[in-house]
Amino acid sequence: MKTKIGIHKSIYLVYFVFFFLFFSCEKASIKKNEAIETNNNKWDLEKIKASGTLRALTVYSGTTYYLYKGRPMGYEFELLERLAEYLDVTLEMIVVNNVDALFEKLNNGEGDIVAHGLTITTDRKDDVSFTDHLYLTKQVLVQKKPDNWRNMGWRSLKKALVDDPIDLLGDTISVRDKTAYKERIYNLSEELGGTIYIDILPGELSTDEVIEKVVVEEIKYTVADNNIAGIMSTYYPILDVKVPVSFSQRIAWATRHGSQDLLKATNNWLKQIKRKTDFNVIYNKYFKNKKYYRRRIKSNFYSLNKQQISPFDGLIKKYSKPLNWDWRLVASQVYQESKFDPRVSSWAKASGLMQLMPETAIELGVTNRSDPEQSIKGGTKYLKQIWENFEKIPDSIQRIKFTMASYNCGMGHVFDAQRLAETRGLKKDVWDDHVETMILMLSEPKNYNHSVVKYGYVRGLEPYNYVRQIFERHKHYVQFISE
Repeated sequence: MKTKIGIHKSIYLVYFVFFFLFFSCEKASIKKNEAIETNNNKWDLEKIKASGTLRALTVYSGTTYYLYKGRPMGYEFELLERLAEYLDVTLEMIVVNNVDALFEKLNNGEGDIVAHGLTITTDRKDDVSFTDHLYLTKQVLVQKKPDNWRNMGWRSLKKALVDDPIDLLGDTISVRDKTAYKERIYNLSEELGGTIYIDILPGELSTDEVIEKVVVEEIKYTVADNNIAGIMSTYYPILDVKVPVSFSQRIAWATRHGSQDLLKATNNWLKQIKRKTDFNVIYNKYFKNKKYYRRRIKSNFYSLNKQQISPFDGLIKKYSKPLNWDWRLVASQVYQESKFDPRVSSWAKASGLMQLMPETAIELGVTNRSDPEQSIKGGTKYLKQIWENFEKIPDSIQRIKFTMASYNCGMGHVFDAQRLAETRGLKKDVWDDHVETMILMLSEPKNYNHSVVKYGYVRGLEPYNYVRQIFERHKHYVQFISE
């Protein structure tokens, strides 16, 4: 009896401890979530502007954000650039590898806005606040035609394909989990009074990659937005994307519920940009221009195809080694100089990939500035020479920025900006917000006539933007191209 009582007491004690721990953990979890929510509610437009950066969560796809011939591109990317300019902040693109995690990362404070083609649905409104819609589209069935479809008559082809959603009952459609596509299939099943089975695909796949799985017959059907399916079918004519499975739907971006000022500002910007021709031009470029899409998707320098920035990656890697810089940073500088065109020349008689001046080329032993290898070898050699003149700068990134600015406008002007910085109480060995500010000032008479200035006037906006744009592009290169 005592043993039984002891056992019962032990069981009660275990239950008590279990419930205590459970409710303690639950309480802690609630407090943690409340803390995250409270913190995020405070992070709105005012703090975004104070930070100077708009963090956009997006995905890597052939219409949203990608790299092509050394240039970051994409429908969302181009619009985000304009939004950031409107808000007077810089843009930081944050690629989310799993589409299913977009809202979670937004609400955890890892970004400020989700910039991806999101269908506005009632369920999603519980998680996020949607902007005004960017465009209207509808969901369509993506299916593959028979291999000999070009030789088939119209009736035979129609017979071989699903031409009414009701034909999908009892069949399977493959989609990612947390998408409007999955939600639509559920609703379609109910509307048709039957069952359409759903095959869940990994969230890491973009819509483009899912559609390609239909092409290679890894899956039978999928569902996609009409504009994305339509542009892809121009490259893959074996796809049929004519069967609608939804009415028109609104596509938008999203912010946290607590970021109402950002939401309001974004909607104000949308109202303005929708009145401009630019808005429709950007849409047509990515969803209507069939020739451009086909040319891009065939290119080796389209980042969804290969890990290549330019035809000169091998040379850039080879001659960047003595510098000990990230080769992608040097590639960004080459793009800044010539957009990877070895034939380009400037009004100042600079030419080639690294835009070497005639006198500089002779000093570096470059006999043909249009020759890619000679130009990259000579340009990186010149960078190395400049780099060695800034050995007293302790921070390597700052030292690179001084080197690049000097490459652009000459070391003398950069030395002037350093001396001018000292007279203003600024740090002469820090480029960001210190010497770069003074290089801007050297375009004004009161500054370039200062007693410490030896080389006079310089159009300071050029080296200022030069350095910033190279480093900004490098961030994109790092997103797409492994080191």
